[in-house]
Amino acid sequence: MSVHRIWKYISFSDNWKNCDTSLLDEIAPSWLARREILQANSKEYEEFLGRLKRRHAIETGIVERMYDIDKGVTETLINEGFISSLVSHGDTNIPKQALFNHLQDHLEAVDFIFDIVNENRPLTKGFICELHQLTTRHQEHAEGRDQFGNKTKIPLIKGRFKERENNPTREDGTTILYCPPEHVEAEMDRLIEIYNELCEQNINPLIIATWVHHAFTTIHPFQDGNGRVVRLIASLTLIKNNYFPITVLREEAKAKYIQSLEEADNDQPQKLVTYFAEIQKRNIEEALNIKEVSNTSLNEVTNIFKQKLLKKQQDQKQQYEKILADNRLKLFQYCNQFLNEYKQKLETEFDNSVLFYIGSSKPDDTTKQHYYYEQIVNYAKKHNYYFNRTLPKSYFKFGIGFEEKRYELCISIHHFGYDDSVIAIGAFLEYKNIVPNDNTDTTIPLDIKPHVISIIDDISSKEKHIRVHLENILTVTIAQIASEI
Repeated sequence: MSVHRIWKYISFSDNWKNCDTSLLDEIAPSWLARREILQANSKEYEEFLGRLKRRHAIETGIVERMYDIDKGVTETLINEGFISSLVSHGDTNIPKQALFNHLQDHLEAVDFIFDIVNENRPLTKGFICELHQLTTRHQEHAEGRDQFGNKTKIPLIKGRFKERENNPTREDGTTILYCPPEHVEAEMDRLIEIYNELCEQNINPLIIATWVHHAFTTIHPFQDGNGRVVRLIASLTLIKNNYFPITVLREEAKAKYIQSLEEADNDQPQKLVTYFAEIQKRNIEEALNIKEVSNTSLNEVTNIFKQKLLKKQQDQKQQYEKILADNRLKLFQYCNQFLNEYKQKLETEFDNSVLFYIGSSKPDDTTKQHYYYEQIVNYAKKHNYYFNRTLPKSYFKFGIGFEEKRYELCISIHHFGYDDSVIAIGAFLEYKNIVPNDNTDTTIPLDIKPHVISIIDDISSKEKHIRVHLENILTVTIAQIASEI
């Protein structure tokens, strides 16, 4: 029987400190500014947070294999609330009352984390044990092994660290070794000590949250419930910094979450940091599509309308708009440089029988703002976001012609959501009909999500991810064209 020792004495290495957080950083400034407005004015934002909490409460138990719930019923519970009548026989694999007991415990634990942030309570062993007791309130047993090594159920000690080994065995027979019970107290003291040092040093909160999640996981201080508790502790750090809870979706558990944790076991934490950034960005993009003015009373809406008009008249607004205009142009230039470099590369690899061409419109070209309007609207609907058509946009068309075929890839740079400092880079492919007197073009679906960034701050650091996105767009496009030849 082989063993795999995950736990090592807790430390914070340079590999953690040097992790790339740009995936979240590049959209953070717009989100943090937008969040203040939403908190002040939007009831939709309150409802969004409620749905987010309920999603966490459901998915955290599914990831831990405590229960399963039909995907469609899951969405209903997220949107409508934890109402028992919404769950029918066969929608879950445990008794309905037991399911709702667990869901309510998990939801109260998430609410507890938000309350702790408001109270500015420090991270302590007492708090962690209190969180464990709350999370496992309706769980009476944990999985263990008897003296012969056979699986058995043992009473779960709630709110206290483990008193016996909790080393699981994988399907291949490998035993995973976590921290022995006799070292747990000291290691948890060390974890809290390093956590406080990282906060004082202003280490990126995404790195702190990811590190504390991984370190806690290697200790596995409780007999059971460690995954549920550590995702809440990691969430605490992010919520303190105006982000969202860490919710691992069931479909991501093995492919992203577990694999990323295993790489971090070998002091390669980048993939885990990136995954946690993806979770935050997913929530931010949804939140950016929330209207800041809810349909409440006429007086309230009128006051908000008046305040917004006054704000637009301020000199600060003019400076703000100049920053946005400058960064829109820089973004256009980054894309222009990349596409022309790729066009030149293609021209060296093909003879004159293949035609490559690039057309474009800058964001300040008011004569072409209506171009591709319908296609962008359809693209935004497909990817479930609001395309702000009132703000400047730009585009590139990358043409490829051969024999009697002609394709045009459109790369659209337009505003995303209701905040004017967020840009999406999207793409769609069109087959251009060159038959005389037939101007019918066909849009070919491409499975390419928009790349969303903030342009409220310096965007030079974001060029790397922009180029990666453009490369992915061209890869999918060329593959699509090649498949149709």
